[in-house]
Amino acid sequence: MKTKNIELDVDYIGEQEPLTTEEEKAISDFFCRKKLIKSKKIHQPIRLVKRSKEKV
Repeated sequence: MKTKNIELDVDYIGEQEPLTTEEEKAISDFFCRKKLIKSKKIHQPIRLVKRSKEKV
């Protein structure tokens, strides 16, 4: 099944005013946390659990 893309005919989305310093810091902090979380996930070693073989 094909999905239909709706193309919006707009020049901008949101306000035309520049971001405040508080908003810029919030966005910057968000991306820093996201980058940190992603880097931690990549560098975590994979631990394998060995199952002991039971003799019957």
